[in-house]
Amino acid sequence: MKSICQIYKIGNGPSSSHTMGPMRAATVFKRRYPDADRYSVSLYGSLAATGKGHLTNETLMHVMGEDKLTILEYPGIFLPEHPNGMIFQAYNAENESIGDWTVFSVGGGDIREKGSNEIFLEEGSPYSNEEIYELHTMSDILHWCRKNGRTLWEYVDLHERPGYLDYLHEVWEEMKQSVQNGLVNEGMLPGGLHLQRKAAQYHIKAQGYDRSLRNRGYVFSYALAVAEENAAGGRIVTAPTCGSAAVLPAVLYHCVKNYGIAEERVIRGLATAGLIANIVKTNASISGAEVGCQGEIGVACAIASGAANQIFGGTTYQIEYAAEMGLEHHLGMTCDPMCGLVQIPCIERCAFAAVRALDANTYASLSDGRHRVSFDEVVAVMKQTGHDLPSLYKETSMGGLALMNSEEY
Repeated sequence: MKSICQIYKIGNGPSSSHTMGPMRAATVFKRRYPDADRYSVSLYGSLAATGKGHLTNETLMHVMGEDKLTILEYPGIFLPEHPNGMIFQAYNAENESIGDWTVFSVGGGDIREKGSNEIFLEEGSPYSNEEIYELHTMSDILHWCRKNGRTLWEYVDLHERPGYLDYLHEVWEEMKQSVQNGLVNEGMLPGGLHLQRKAAQYHIKAQGYDRSLRNRGYVFSYALAVAEENAAGGRIVTAPTCGSAAVLPAVLYHCVKNYGIAEERVIRGLATAGLIANIVKTNASISGAEVGCQGEIGVACAIASGAANQIFGGTTYQIEYAAEMGLEHHLGMTCDPMCGLVQIPCIERCAFAAVRALDANTYASLSDGRHRVSFDEVVAVMKQTGHDLPSLYKETSMGGLALMNSEEY
């Protein structure tokens, strides 16, 4: 497996696969052909079906120039290697093609060239395709931890390159800022749903309840804050994607603000969460267009569950159990955003997944960590379930809640 730093990408929402990925690809292609007279981008599958709601078109025009770019959309055509396909072309003044590039946005802000199994990295990228983890399943890593008397975050620490902790501290600062921004900002979110921000209201109302309900209300407000910032195109951290970016920050912020957890423990929680997400990304997928929302919200809940359990003193086996529950109970979840916007049901899903992550932590903490279905088995089931889901339920705006009449809201 590669560095966990690739899981956490700092950037602007609302979508890692539809906004961050296309932006990176467009930037690379324009640098290759800076003197082109014009460009065209053909969007396929999910990118074509829900691109406008995810700001894909707007992002591409911003990078390549609205007056120089033609965007073609083929929502019913899926390129063989991934549902999020793009073909870039550059032309000279004589309208002759001077270059083309087929690339896929594979989730979490990553892009991959046609015919390659490696994530594409620009020159000077802070990330690396170097395989630094010799183990890539939870069961093997747990066995290593038991044999060596180590925890999951220590396994990460022993394998990551120097400087990764500095990056995790930067990630945590960005996460905190996104929560704080979302708790202050109010008004209507962009797009056609006319959806009002709720985070500030929830945070204020929560203060009037007793401790149990107050804490739950706070968690809701923290998750809403980040999810609404993401929906508005604000600055967030993928965890593991933009659409699910609110779950982990909400849980970690709750641990610090309402339980006084030391931030160094939070950083270690981020390390464990990154490891869990890395396992899923390596053995299955975190792309909603590929496996549905179970790969986004489900994985976000799993990594938040595991991180919370570690922070509150869980054993490695309790951490694995918490993560397993976080993913298992999102199996089969479809990716069906209304109008292609990362708002309904995405924002509420983040809030509920954050609370569910804390419940999974509690449930696992009350156990001895032994359970019947392993995390690795759930990851395998999630992958198969995602491939079995009809394509219309995977970020195409053709099924599920996406068919609801937005004018009613």
